[in-house]
Parts: sequence; C-alpha cells; structure tokens
Amino acid sequence: MTVETISDFTLGGVHHIQLSIPPGGEGLSRVFWGDLLGMTELEKPLEPGSLGGCRFRGGGLEVHLVVETDFRPFRKAHPAVLVHCLGDLARRLEDKGHPVTWGEGIPGFDCFHTFDKVGNRLEFLEPRNSF
Repeated sequence: MTVETISDFTLGGVHHIQLSIPPGGEGLSRVFWGDLLGMTELEKPLEPGSLGGCRFRGGGLEVHLVVETDFRPFRKAHPAVLVHCLGDLARRLEDKGHPVTWGEGIPGFDCFHTFDKVGNRLEFLEPRNSF
C-alpha cells in the first residue's frame, strides 16, 4: 500500500456540526444546547426557503440545527464533542433527564453517549490526560 503525502493544505479542525430537528423543534433545542449545555444562541442568517432552525456557539464549536419536515433523529451516527470535566457534564445531563451511557470509545478517552431533546445521538469525550 502506498501512502500519498498531501502538502498543499492543512485541515484545521471543525467549525460546526449540523443536525436536523423536526418542525417546531427550536424550543427543545434552545433548552438543550442553550440552557443545559450553556452555548450562546447565534442570529441565524435568513436563507431563502428556510423552514426555521437555530444556531449555537460555545467552546470553539458551532451547532447548526436545521428543520427537516421528514425528520428522523440520528440513532447511530453522531458528532463527538470534546469536553473538559466530562463527569460534571454527565451528572448535569442526568440531573436534567438525559441518561448517559458510558462506553469504551476511542483509546485514551473517557466517553459517553446521550440524546438531545429531539432524539439525536451525541457523544461527549475527554482525553484521559485531560486538556
């Protein structure tokens, strides 16, 4: 197997993740991403044909939530978000009715999965040598 070296660009990280929500799901999203996770809601640019949605920013990450009329939540596919003080986040989520499932995940990381208020699967992880 030959490994090709690409040297004319560098990947720099993730700017945002985009998740679908059902029509009218903005309120539930504000509770989860804003109130529960402490992210700041951003003004959403007016897009032709937009059905709504909302956006949040926090910890160097943006989450764009878009309305889909035939919404189906992610049950397996999921974003994985790095967290500092993972155990504290797990307790907060559980205290607010979001069960967490701890897993093995990626070697060198502690992680758990949970679901947002519209049923999308999410992973939160923290390096064992913390950042």
